[in-house]
Amino acid sequence: MTLPLDLLEKSLNQKLSLLLKDGRLVEGKLSGYDEYMNMVLTDVEETSEGNKRRLGTIILRGNNVVSISLM
Repeated sequence: MTLPLDLLEKSLNQKLSLLLKDGRLVEGKLSGYDEYMNMVLTDVEETSEGNKRRLGTIILRGNNVVSISLM
């Protein structure tokens, strides 16, 4: 089993797909993170109810994340 912080360490500078608690899907490149799984993502696209929008660079609070996938 892979621990979440180990996955984030291996995923630096790679594209991730994150499912959030409210059902949104966020895809972007992981630039940084902390011990609380707060993440800095760049080149972000958000998908919600079939609508896509570009967000650029965001800081995502870790407790909003349901799942993380490598792309």
